[in-house]
Amino acid sequence: MTKNIPQEHFLKDYQSPQYEIKSVYLTFYLSPNKTQVINHMVVEAKGGKAPLLLDGDKSLTLVSIKENNQLLLKEDYELNSESLTLFPKSNQFELEIVTEVDPESNTYLEGLYRTNGNYCTQCEAEGFRRITYYMDRPDVLSSFTTKIVADKAESKVLLSNGNLIESGDLPNNQHYAVWEDPYKKPCYLFALVAGNLEVVEDTFVTQENREVALKIYVEARNLDKCEHAMQSLKKSMQWDEERFGLAYDLDVYMIVAVDDFNMGAMENKGLNVFNSKYVLAKPESATDHDFEGIESVIGHEYFHNWTGNRITCRDWFQLTLKEGLTVFRDQEFTADMLSPDVKRIEDVKRLRNNQFPEDAGPMAHPIQPQSYIEMNNFYTMTVYEKGAEVVRLYHTLLGEKGFQQGMKRYIECFDGQAVTIQDFRQAMAEANDVNLNQMHHWYIQPGTPHLKVTKTYNPITKCLALKFSQFLNGKQVHLPLLIPVLFGFMDEEGTALPIKPSISTKNKVTQTEKGMLLKVTQLNDTFEFMGLETEPYLSLLRHFSAPVSLDYKATEEELMVLASHDSDSFVRWESIQKLAMLNLKENVIRFENSEPFLILDSYLNAFKAVLEDNEIDLALKSLAMALPDVIYFSEQYEEVNMDAILASHNFLKKAIAEFFEESLLETYQALEASEKPKYRYHKEDIANRMLKNRCLNYLLQLPKHFDIGVAQYQNHHNMTDVLAALEAMNHLARVERAQCLEDFYQRWQSDNLVIDKWFALQASAQSDQALEDVKKLTKHPDFTYHTPNRLRSLLGVFGRLNFAGFHDKTGEGYQFLAEEVLKVDKLNPQVAARLASLFSQWQRLAEPRKTLMYKAIEHIASAEDLSKDVFEIVSKTLKSHDSFE
Repeated sequence: MTKNIPQEHFLKDYQSPQYEIKSVYLTFYLSPNKTQVINHMVVEAKGGKAPLLLDGDKSLTLVSIKENNQLLLKEDYELNSESLTLFPKSNQFELEIVTEVDPESNTYLEGLYRTNGNYCTQCEAEGFRRITYYMDRPDVLSSFTTKIVADKAESKVLLSNGNLIESGDLPNNQHYAVWEDPYKKPCYLFALVAGNLEVVEDTFVTQENREVALKIYVEARNLDKCEHAMQSLKKSMQWDEERFGLAYDLDVYMIVAVDDFNMGAMENKGLNVFNSKYVLAKPESATDHDFEGIESVIGHEYFHNWTGNRITCRDWFQLTLKEGLTVFRDQEFTADMLSPDVKRIEDVKRLRNNQFPEDAGPMAHPIQPQSYIEMNNFYTMTVYEKGAEVVRLYHTLLGEKGFQQGMKRYIECFDGQAVTIQDFRQAMAEANDVNLNQMHHWYIQPGTPHLKVTKTYNPITKCLALKFSQFLNGKQVHLPLLIPVLFGFMDEEGTALPIKPSISTKNKVTQTEKGMLLKVTQLNDTFEFMGLETEPYLSLLRHFSAPVSLDYKATEEELMVLASHDSDSFVRWESIQKLAMLNLKENVIRFENSEPFLILDSYLNAFKAVLEDNEIDLALKSLAMALPDVIYFSEQYEEVNMDAILASHNFLKKAIAEFFEESLLETYQALEASEKPKYRYHKEDIANRMLKNRCLNYLLQLPKHFDIGVAQYQNHHNMTDVLAALEAMNHLARVERAQCLEDFYQRWQSDNLVIDKWFALQASAQSDQALEDVKKLTKHPDFTYHTPNRLRSLLGVFGRLNFAGFHDKTGEGYQFLAEEVLKVDKLNPQVAARLASLFSQWQRLAEPRKTLMYKAIEHIASAEDLSKDVFEIVSKTLKSHDSFE
């Protein structure tokens, strides 16, 4: 393990800053290996005299310091690899700090770095300290002015935050630009981009009748891939005005797309820097999923203008304040643009596949973490996706009108401030005159809540009692959560039954715009309902009204009725998924007992009903026909028998193909014949492709239909269908598969984003040769350790989705990825930490994999000079060793 144990930071230790930085004027003299940064600050002490601690980094070269224009000597300050401490002579003063940085060598992609000849910054969470010495914390808000000086030939475009106020030429073929941001902001929202980029331009007229210039900057070769991003931006601006009453506040809104970026995108005020994956798209090279991802992320970063920028976080422990809220907003935006029902199910799948395992692993943390070693490690599914679900609880409890009243109050009270989650809750409560204090329990307790429901029906009194019990991390000893449960009752024919709460229950059940809602507020809560002539089937957690794991023992007959008749799309989908899960679990038992597999009649009948239902939305039909993902399937077990899980999953998928071969083929051919010649990103077209490609995936479980996949690959000109064909044939070691992959590479080798898909396809192939194939791909000329997208597409996909290769019984998959983590850690600790987290579920694996994965983690931990990012991941993962011993 690394010799120097990094410092852990705790929320309880928070102290407000002792100094205020009134204004900042930054001057950059750009040069690939020696950029000079002049940081001129006006500083004011908030109280008496105290040392001024400025954050820094070992990558900085300090050139000079001046206080009130007086040059400071080395004995006047204290300097180490992480900070600069000054001892000001007065309470108000001007400070000028000159530093030098090396953008070209900055492989961490934090601070100022250079990629493909262009300069770029990434300052969230703590990257600004790699540019200059500063109070690098979100509660220090200041006015920023930025002057950029660069060579014209090297950087024709000079961009920063705010509005352009001055530009011009300089001697020696240089030029400059000055940008002024009229809104105070923390330094994590600072941005600078310079290089030889081209621009796509448009305008948007706000509700206040102000014209805003919209600009997307890309490399020249990508100019034809920006139309969807521009339209997504305009839709976002209009939607935020119509739904939330929020208008944009600057003269220009700029987006820059770069290939080398650790995150998806960054909401820097007025100058958003994006991973090119979330900007560039055209039908030939991007899938429906890509188009949706772009629309969502464009919206997310734009919505941050108010929920993140104008109102920001007091400290990084409040990260979900801006991210959970803004993810909720972008989810609602995408739902309104496409299909609310489909979007809700997709969000739940994402939560269960990604966040539930995080909650169950060694890196489990509340949506408001109470401590951290490296802040980058807390940009997690828990903070973002579970955080969004908690914001959705407010919306479910208060309704659309009440939620909007709360948002209006939140913005009126806290605009221009750095605030906390308590401030958000207070605004919601005061605007609706309700007590929401119990909501805080969601923020401070880790783990996925387990909600157990027990039903008791009395045929004599016609009374139904529902007992709800809360568990967290397997225990009932925790702070009780406020859990809203949308619900309904049905009879055995699928007819909705009346809901008549008893007198004792009446105050805990309300009619809302989303349906009947009950509120579980205690560890054990009982609700009674009267006047039920027959024992009802329960439709629970409609719309997935709370991020919980529901434990209700519905019969197969009950699930069949819900899957066929429930008015709530989520419950219909969930019910057929539960039937599939019953079948999968049964076959795990049979595998372990060396008994033949089977397919349950209940699941066959439910699948048949969905497949033959001509009224259901085609996208919902596709989702209902899919088996539960292997990741979610494995999460159902305290000890994971990977062989049994894969065998059960593979059997059921092939069995479905055999049972419904004729219907699947008929549906596929009908949808193929009806497909429009020109690609449209439209919900009906997307739904058609979803269902068609679901059928194709099943059909290619049967080798005799392999030619259909090859034909679809060869004949289609939209990437959605091309990639679906490759994915459908990916599990078979056929010469045609290899030929299609080679053809795909030859066609697209000049497009980085498409080649990421090529790497990912091979990394996810479930074959005996999977590990060897991935090892070979790390030697491929197009593989690079310097591009996060490429690392994620090969190493990340292999560790997360290649269950056969990564979890090979020999442990070689674990050993391979451990070595790769150490390589990446030297270049980019953020990406290395994400890869290291793929080992976090080791303690749930059955032997011999449990011991083999643990040894791989130990190997990472034993390395010298691990980054803080990787150290935190592996140290917390190893702490779970107690359960192993």
